[in-house]
Amino acid sequence: MAIPQTFIQELLNRVDVVDVVGRYVQLKKGGANLMGLCPFHGEKSPSFSVSPTKQFYHCFGCGANGNAIGFLMEHAGMTFIEAVKDLAQQTGLQIPEDDASPQDRERAALQRQKQVTLNDVLEKAAHAYMKQLKASPRAVAYLKGRGLSGEIAKTFGLGYAPEGWRSLASVFPDYADALLVESGMVIVHEDEKGQDGEAKRYDRFRDRIMFPIRNVKGEYIGFGGRVLDKGEPKYLNSPETPVFSKGRELYGLFEARTAIRVAGYALVTEGYMDVVALAQLGFANAVATLGTACTPDHVQKLFRFTDSVVFSFDGDGAGRRAARKALDAALPLATDTRSVKFLFLPAEHDPDSYIRANGEEAFAQCVKDAVPLSRFLIDAASADCDLTSAEGRARMASQARPLWSALPDGALKRQLITELANGIGIGSTDLLQLWQQAGGGARAQRPSSHEPTASQAPGYDGGSHSADHGDHAGGGYAQSYSTSSGGTFGSGASSGYGKGTYGNKGYGKWRKGPPPPPRMLGQRRAGGSRADRAVGLLLANAQAWDTLSADDHAMLAHLPAPHGPVFAWLEAQLHEHGPQPWAALREALRGGEHEAFACGQVEQATMGADSALELAELADVMDRLRGDALEALAGLLAARVQQGDATAYEDYKRVNERIKALKSAPPV
Repeated sequence: MAIPQTFIQELLNRVDVVDVVGRYVQLKKGGANLMGLCPFHGEKSPSFSVSPTKQFYHCFGCGANGNAIGFLMEHAGMTFIEAVKDLAQQTGLQIPEDDASPQDRERAALQRQKQVTLNDVLEKAAHAYMKQLKASPRAVAYLKGRGLSGEIAKTFGLGYAPEGWRSLASVFPDYADALLVESGMVIVHEDEKGQDGEAKRYDRFRDRIMFPIRNVKGEYIGFGGRVLDKGEPKYLNSPETPVFSKGRELYGLFEARTAIRVAGYALVTEGYMDVVALAQLGFANAVATLGTACTPDHVQKLFRFTDSVVFSFDGDGAGRRAARKALDAALPLATDTRSVKFLFLPAEHDPDSYIRANGEEAFAQCVKDAVPLSRFLIDAASADCDLTSAEGRARMASQARPLWSALPDGALKRQLITELANGIGIGSTDLLQLWQQAGGGARAQRPSSHEPTASQAPGYDGGSHSADHGDHAGGGYAQSYSTSSGGTFGSGASSGYGKGTYGNKGYGKWRKGPPPPPRMLGQRRAGGSRADRAVGLLLANAQAWDTLSADDHAMLAHLPAPHGPVFAWLEAQLHEHGPQPWAALREALRGGEHEAFACGQVEQATMGADSALELAELADVMDRLRGDALEALAGLLAARVQQGDATAYEDYKRVNERIKALKSAPPV
């Protein structure tokens, strides 16, 4: 799904990043910006800044930064398309879908509205269950008996569904509302009729501890209920609904997002109680599948938050079978930059009991020593194989083929073919040939991901610009710089401008007086070039472009790559769309050749600073760049004069006069 860049820009112009971030982070006024505790790393003092003017966030502690779309992608684990849809829904904008008919669009809008309504129904039920928990000494005693505190119960929103067939009738005035059935909260027995002749209805969850399930946006999508005493089933889950799919959701992921980033890995356990107990015992990075085997969607969702996943299973046969299904789900996504491990605890322990018996450090060591995917793959391939016999080794070859083929191409896959071949007892080339003859399985099966990524948003071609800007790839500024007399100087590439270090040593070369005012406390002054600084300042304050002269525009656009192409791109953006905040420009850059460079300069130069200070610094930087360019031009003209070019002398004098005037100008 390709979303037009114009729509992205309109969306970001309507969205307030303060509102988006404020849904997840408590923000307080701190000068021109708002400050809060960073959701991307653990901290006790606020270093997370949100700028209403730039529509951008930045953490001075961990360096996380971005706009409203980027925040939803990084914090809520959404894809680019999901984040855009979420924001569009909030603002009431309709995403352009050229292939969709008006009827399809209407159906999609009704479906989105129904999902919101179902989320509201489930949230209302969740709050009712929380109140019932406080009123039930028996339910509270059960949780205390499991070692859970009131604080952890509040964090996960634990509740209690009381005994009785129609307790929710006191929560929802219209117990016959079809939404109660569609949300999975009420069951209808068509075969049984009440006195009124209508099908009997009753609550799905009765006399159970309730674990509300939330998606990564924090919306309530379902429940898990555990019996307090003996009874079957021990755990009861919500059915599949328009907002809940067991194969795509993970319990506790909403609560664990920050802890996963801090710990550096996600710990996948087998049940609700494991997740809650682990969070209380210091492992808040735990999640659980919802009564179903681990799926590729589960693994994909986890890899949005971390590159390292550890699956924890009981050491019995059931745990091994569950681990094998997790292996199958993880293989297509196991790139060389990701880590997947499998932790098998002793049969008598689950994570909760193991930590209580042996301590946090012992469990952390178990995680560290967990079986890596490569070793578990070899174990799975050789399962039930007698490797002392030719028949057993042949069976291993057959079992290894689909496992190895599922891996994406990379160093891990190439190493494993050698290890598997050694275990089977033949050469890797022979093994590959054997597999190819058996059906071409030796070719890597790439994951058929159905989730669009940010790269599908339109970007820009950093190497292609309007002809109005001339040759931006490497031409010198001296080729087109105009003098006060209107002449054009030089024909060779300029070599002197833009190379000075923008640090304390550079101050005072062109102007007398103190350096520009310092930025916000804690911001580092990076040692990039003046051109680097100009890129950061002008992208963050795009409206300042129009305050520069045509000569300045030409000077900047003709800088060598990557600076010149970025400035030329910025000018084209402003001509087409007018002044835009950095948040919108950042999305327009996505996928372009110079995206990383441009974003890095904005982060280094401006994040968190006051706009007035940035504009003052920009004026100073532009003076220095003009001076560098004039000096380079003077050098070229001087060389021409020495070669006997009499016409160059007058131009040389005029350029020197401009250099003197620039040096003597009062400081900003």
